[in-house]
Amino acid sequence: MSMNSVSKYSFGKVTWKCPSNIALIKYWGKRGHQLPLNPSLSITLKNAYTVTELAWEKGEGLDFYFDGALNEAFKEKIKKYLDSLPYSFLKEYKFKISSKNTFPHSAGIASSASSMGALGLCLASLIKNEMDEDFYKLASNLARLGSGSACRSVYGNMASWSDEFAIPIKNIHENFKGMKNSILIVDRGVKEVSSRAGHALMENHPYRERRIQRANENYKNLNEAIASGDFETFGAIVEQEALELHALMMTSSPSFILMKPKTLSLIENIKTFRQESGLNLYFTLDAGPNIHLLYPDSQKDKISSFIKEQEVEVLEDEMGCGPELISFEGETYGN
Repeated sequence: MSMNSVSKYSFGKVTWKCPSNIALIKYWGKRGHQLPLNPSLSITLKNAYTVTELAWEKGEGLDFYFDGALNEAFKEKIKKYLDSLPYSFLKEYKFKISSKNTFPHSAGIASSASSMGALGLCLASLIKNEMDEDFYKLASNLARLGSGSACRSVYGNMASWSDEFAIPIKNIHENFKGMKNSILIVDRGVKEVSSRAGHALMENHPYRERRIQRANENYKNLNEAIASGDFETFGAIVEQEALELHALMMTSSPSFILMKPKTLSLIENIKTFRQESGLNLYFTLDAGPNIHLLYPDSQKDKISSFIKEQEVEVLEDEMGCGPELISFEGETYGN
């Protein structure tokens, strides 16, 4: 992908809405510069999203607003990110970035995926602007450089990632359309291990090579299940991936146990309910204690009753159609 683009805009602003995503095949461990050890596959959410406005003019500097207030901590992170990008002309601009989420931090939803996805889309609009396939590849690549999993949020429904940018999953069976994602909040506390530190644990992990092999096998089999509409195989792989992620953390050095007693209790309840009801209710987890439930839209009424019985806070979401350009305006040179 060419990195030699030069913006034609002297000033302007753009606003993108970008959803978060939940990985089904987990990305855990890095190679090279922000590249994954193994392919990952995710569903894009609908209700959990970030709205980011990027305004630019000739000059220097950066202001970053989160939920309407200046945020110096985020500003420093974004400044380092912008300085690292291979587009020298970005240094000619003064930027004002305003960002807000529809979901709370530490709720089991990846805020870095939606926020860096939104910023990647905004930057791609400044650099390229034409909404074609290459535009989304560029946006995905820019998002990846800020947060690996963010590259998948650039696409709706489902996306996979194995290299510099993610790609959309195009062969999705009707059985998965409108798939629900109910998030059971076990603990709102900040993660005990950051994503960056967690990925680093894989560098010398005793099961590193076997994990890469297993992830590739699961990736192939999950794609086949998605294409054929096999919800049972889909669910079995998704649950295995979630538990394997936590097993890797428990067997790393140092080790981390991120599931809580309530997490384990809920998992047992989910398995019992599935066995007794015959319904397609499955779970996945990120690197934390909160549970994402996945199930078909056609079974939501019966499954909703089970969820209410668990007496935990629930965030309701579902598979969504991807990012949305809200507005764009820019003054070109010579105008």
